[in-house]
Amino acid sequence: MKLTTLCYIEKENKYLMLHRVKKEVDCNKDKWIGVGGKFEEGESPEDCLLREVYEETGLRLTKYQFRGIVTFVSDEWEGEYMHLFTATEYEGELPEQAMRDCEEGELVWVPKDEIEGLTLWEGDKIFLRLLQDRETFFSLKLRYEGECLKESILYED
Repeated sequence: MKLTTLCYIEKENKYLMLHRVKKEVDCNKDKWIGVGGKFEEGESPEDCLLREVYEETGLRLTKYQFRGIVTFVSDEWEGEYMHLFTATEYEGELPEQAMRDCEEGELVWVPKDEIEGLTLWEGDKIFLRLLQDRETFFSLKLRYEGECLKESILYED
């Protein structure tokens, strides 16, 4: 199982979303996701979060919250434990040029009420609703067959 982070940076009732359109071999090809990536050796979830957000956006997070763990199981892709964060404060600006230069795709501030209309994984819709509806930490398991979500289990307190 690979270890990853994913962060939804918030500003003015919008999330910074990454439209994954640049890599040819990408399980997230053409999907909209938050920013983040794979752990490097010796990193904590927070270390990975801060590094990945800076690498992809040039922003330095100053206020963020660890919101949940999402376990992905797939018949086509390597399993994944994703550490899910939101962030509300940061240093730096996201200039127009940086939006075009992100190696992963296009970065766009998307109003929260428009996100479900984007091309998302079905499981992402579940944890995005959880981010909106609850403040407590959660654990969510998502099982996919191909791109089809077959099972979701929310582990409650």
